Order: sequence, then C-alpha cells, then structure tokens
Amino acid sequence: MYSGDHAEKKKGIGRSILSFVLTIAAIVAIAWGLRTFVFQAYEIPSGSMEDTIMTGDMVFSEKLTYYGSDPERGDIVTFQDPEIPSRTLIKRVIATEGQTVQLIDGDVFVDGQKLVEPYTDGKESWPLISSYGSPITYPYTVPKGELWVMGDNRTNSQDSRYFGSIPVSSVTGKAIFKYWPLDSIGPLE
Repeated sequence: MYSGDHAEKKKGIGRSILSFVLTIAAIVAIAWGLRTFVFQAYEIPSGSMEDTIMTGDMVFSEKLTYYGSDPERGDIVTFQDPEIPSRTLIKRVIATEGQTVQLIDGDVFVDGQKLVEPYTDGKESWPLISSYGSPITYPYTVPKGELWVMGDNRTNSQDSRYFGSIPVSSVTGKAIFKYWPLDSIGPLE
C-alpha cells in the first residue's frame, strides 16, 4: 500500500507541475496576443505632446480601431519613427490623404481652413528645418495612404514639419487612455 500511495503522490505532483506550466504558458500567450493585436502600453519619453501628455506619463494605445478604418484628423496615434524604425512616436493627426496643409503666421490651415487647436496652448506652428530628406515645402498636399502628424507642443516637436507625412501603414495604434500618473488618469482627447 505504501508504494501505491507514493506513486499517487508522484502523479499528483506531476499533474500540479504540468498544470502550473500550462497556466503560465496560457497567460504568456494571452498577454502576447493582447499586446500584439489589441493594445500596448507606452511611457512618453519627450515633451512633444505637452500639455496633453507629459514626459513620463504612461498611456495605452489600442489597435482595434484601425483594423477597419484609417486614422482621422484629431486622433492621437502611435507610429513607427521614420528615422529610427525600432522607435515608436506619438503625435496628433492634423491632415489625411488628399488634404493640403499650410502654415501661415504660426497658424495651421488644412484645405484653406484655420484649425482651432486648444491642445497647443497657443503655441505657434512654424516650419522646421529638416536634415531628413528633402525640405518640406508649403502648401503640402498629403499623398495617398499617408497622414500629416504634429505634436501638441509645437515649439518642441519633430513631426511632419520635419520628416514629412507618414504612411498609414506605420501607425501602430490610437492612444486613448492615460493611466499614469494616478492624478491624471483618464481618456486622451
């Protein structure tokens, strides 16, 4: 009887270990799936989106919205940096394909209409000198399949004024929610 009890205990321990390993594998697979296809967390490394998103803030970017539609003007998007593809940037969509962007006296115009941009806190939008490819000239018509993006902190943002429009295909998600620091938790607008 003793050896039977011992064998049962060994089986029980083996099942427990197998169950534990399978549970951990399932958790890792679910986390990978969520991160790959549903949402991703980012810590903001720079001040280019201040005061909407501050340096050190942590945000969630969801990926589901853009499976069925393209980004729209006003969306805050995460995307692959045109200069360093392994790096992710976050900016606001200002214009979409076919729209014409013009910077006049520090204001942004899209298709001839001056944008009302309360998120810039009145900071002026001037052209940037680019060492990236050809200089950006205005008026600038956004090519098919591309977006014009700008940081809310217009005086401290390398954006489409610097690197031109970005391919929609480089967008990795829509930033929707700030979850850190705790005193500023909430949706992004």
